[in-house]
Amino acid sequence: MHGKILVIDPISTNRIVLKVKLSAAHYDVVQARTIAEARKAISQDAPDVILTSLQLPDGDASDLAMQVRQCAKSGDIPMIAIESDGRQETRLRLLAAGFDDVMTRPLDDTLLLARVRSLVRVCNSAAEWRMRDDTSRALGLAEAPAPFDRPARVTVISTDMAEATNWTHKLTPLMNACLSVARPQDGLGPSRDLNADQAPDVFILHMQPTTSAPILRLLAEIRSHARTRHSGVLVVQSGCDSDIAGQALDIGANDLMVSGFAASEIALRVQTLIRRKHIADRLRATVRTGLEAAVCDPLTGLHNRRYAMPHLARISEHAARSGKPFAVMIADMDHFKQINDVFGHATGDAVLIQTADRLRENLRAVDMIARIGGEEFLIAMPGVGLKNARIAAQRLCQLIGETPFERPGNAGPLSATISIGLAIGGMAMLKSFGQQNVAAGLLDEADKALYRAKERGRNQVTLSRPAA
Repeated sequence: MHGKILVIDPISTNRIVLKVKLSAAHYDVVQARTIAEARKAISQDAPDVILTSLQLPDGDASDLAMQVRQCAKSGDIPMIAIESDGRQETRLRLLAAGFDDVMTRPLDDTLLLARVRSLVRVCNSAAEWRMRDDTSRALGLAEAPAPFDRPARVTVISTDMAEATNWTHKLTPLMNACLSVARPQDGLGPSRDLNADQAPDVFILHMQPTTSAPILRLLAEIRSHARTRHSGVLVVQSGCDSDIAGQALDIGANDLMVSGFAASEIALRVQTLIRRKHIADRLRATVRTGLEAAVCDPLTGLHNRRYAMPHLARISEHAARSGKPFAVMIADMDHFKQINDVFGHATGDAVLIQTADRLRENLRAVDMIARIGGEEFLIAMPGVGLKNARIAAQRLCQLIGETPFERPGNAGPLSATISIGLAIGGMAMLKSFGQQNVAAGLLDEADKALYRAKERGRNQVTLSRPAA
C-alpha cells in the first residue's frame, strides 16, 4: 500500500465512492462516520492523510481539525476538507483552521489523487525526520531548537512582471515576509549563489495556460537544486487544468490553487508552508548539530554503531505501531583481511569508502546504513517486506561484486565481493522477541544468516530462518 487514508463522511455512499477511487490507487482506506469514530481510528493507527466532509453528526470539519491538532501524535496529519458550496469564505475558514486544502464536489479524480500523493509525501518526509530526531534524543544529542528570528523570504515568479508586482503589493500587508518577484526564464537566479539559509523559503509560481511548460521546468529545477529543494512551493493556476495541476504536484509542488489569485487564501497557504518549512529546518538542524562527529564513521561518512542501534529500535517501534514490516541486513566484505595484507591498508580503506558510496547511492533516503565493524555494514529498510528486501540485497551484492574498485595511486582496479545476511521484522518477530528485544533479535538473526552465507561460498544473500 502507498499509504493510509482516513475518510470521514456521514453518508455511506460518499465514503464508498472515495474508498473505491483510493483503493484502486493502492491506498489503505479506513472509514469513519463521526468525529468520535475518527478520533478512535486515529488513536489506533494514525493515517497519512485525512479526507473529511464539511458537516458531521457531532460537529463540523473545523471541530475535527481542532481536536486532531490538539493531539500531539496526530497534530501534523495533512487534512483535506470536501464541501459543496464552493464559497470563498468557507475555504478561508477551513484553511485558517488547519486544513491543507478544500476541494469542492463533484471531485476531479485526477486532482484528488495528485493532491493525496503530494500530502502522503509530506507526511512521510515529516515522519522520517521525526524518527531521526527521536534517535538523536535517545542518544542525548538533541538541543532545544533556536527560534526563527527573521522574516520568511517569498519569491513570486510569473511571466507577467506587472502582475507579479501587483500580487506582492496585495500580499505584503497579509504576511510577515520579504517578497520579491522574478521571471521563470531567470531560473533560480541569485538562489544559485546563495546558501540554503538565504534561498527563498517559499516560491509562488504563477501558472497561466500558456506558461505551464516553463513553470513546470522551473519547479523541477527548484526540487533538484540543493539550495532550494526544501523550499515550499505554491502553484497558482489561472484557469484550472487538472492534468497540468497533477503534474505540478507530482513534480514537487507542496500546494496548489486552481482558481487564480486570491490574496487572503494565498497568504494562509504560504503561512502554512512557511511554518512547515521552519519545523522541518529545525528538525534537520537538530539531527545535524553535534551528531555527525559523535555518531558518524570518519572513514566512510556512514553512521556508526552508536547511532545505528537506537535508530534500529525507533524503526522497530514504528513498525509495531503501523503493522508494516522492515528489513535488516548485515553485509560483510569477503576476504577483506587478505585485501589489507596483500595490497595494504590504504587500498583496504579505499574499498570500504567505495563500498559505502555504492550502498548509499542505491538505497532510499529513509533507509539506514551504518558501518558497525571493520568491514561490516548494517542496513535497515523501513516498510520493506521479504520480496523487495531480497531484491534490494541481491542488487547490492551484484553491484559490489561486478564493479571493480579503484586503488590509490592509479595502481589498477581491484575486484571484491560482499556477503549479506537478511532478516525481516514483522508481527511474528515482535511476538517472538517482544517489543524491547526485537531490534537486537533481528540483528542476531541477520548475523546468523550472514554466517551461513560465508559458509556457503560467500558473495551471496542468505535469509534468516524465521524470515524464510
